[in-house]
Amino acid sequence: MKALITGGAGFIGYHLTKELLEKDYSVVLVDDFSRGVEDKFLKELESNPKITFISADLTDKTKVMSMEKDFDYIYHFAAIIGVQNVLNRPYDVLEKNITLLINMIDFAREQGNLKRFIFASTSEIYAGTLKYYDMEIPTPESTPLTVTPLEHPRTSYMLSKIYGEALLQQSGIPFTIIRPHNFYGPRMGMSHVIPELLKKAYFSKDSDNLEVFSVDHKRTFCYISDAVKITRLLAESDDAKGQAFNVGNEAPEVTIQEVAKTVLKVTNKPLNIDAKPATSGSPARRCPKMEKTTNCIGYAGKVSLEEGIQKTFDWYKEYIFDGSEVSAK
Repeated sequence: MKALITGGAGFIGYHLTKELLEKDYSVVLVDDFSRGVEDKFLKELESNPKITFISADLTDKTKVMSMEKDFDYIYHFAAIIGVQNVLNRPYDVLEKNITLLINMIDFAREQGNLKRFIFASTSEIYAGTLKYYDMEIPTPESTPLTVTPLEHPRTSYMLSKIYGEALLQQSGIPFTIIRPHNFYGPRMGMSHVIPELLKKAYFSKDSDNLEVFSVDHKRTFCYISDAVKITRLLAESDDAKGQAFNVGNEAPEVTIQEVAKTVLKVTNKPLNIDAKPATSGSPARRCPKMEKTTNCIGYAGKVSLEEGIQKTFDWYKEYIFDGSEVSAK
């Protein structure tokens, strides 16, 4: 089997590639390094004879259409993401995320034997429904979607993904949509709650305060090895064709304060949690209903939150905090 992964230098693309290699896939990774980094881990992948790496801007349709056209699976993860990017560049988020997807849909139509196009949507698409209505939590994929105010910059990312889902529904190609919920793990970059808290805790002195924002907000988290396995199984499932699926864990639903306490346990730091206000635009709860996904593929996440945070800390301590590797943006 042969797969193409856009955003292949990034967090999910890297770990999915390792998952696919274990299943004897050959993989083509495409990235423009606007967010991903070429660290030692990516270079190790590039040295594998089953891996081909292409540095390309996928908003350039000529470049997209010039790539080889013999893929069984296309995983489309390339997008402008990250809260600061979304807040500072909302027009780019709308324009480029849609341009990327349209170009890749046109590319998918040129494949001779495409089995599945996998589109990474987002859990953010539920934010409007949570804000304005009594949304069911855990949240099923059938939840009606409501957008937040269009003038708000943060809406741009959600809207680009909702529009992306609609494009896939009308595209005529075999697709599966995934809605990621709080993936975490090694090599994810620093601008996320778990690595941010790990860094703050690790470099703090005993009895210092650990600043924690949105302490009462609740989340479920999914360790990256579980996330990419679920994603691959959905891609390979005939029953998943033409549908959208939550990817994450339904339990445990924990507060950010509880996450911080687990970080302190893992880092062995006796710090005081200094509760700060909620981050603007951050939903109070986010928890996916996973029944549809589990019934489809017969698999649910296995890595516990404490185990996953420990694995994440061990990696960051060795390679970022005490090491010299560059972190993703």
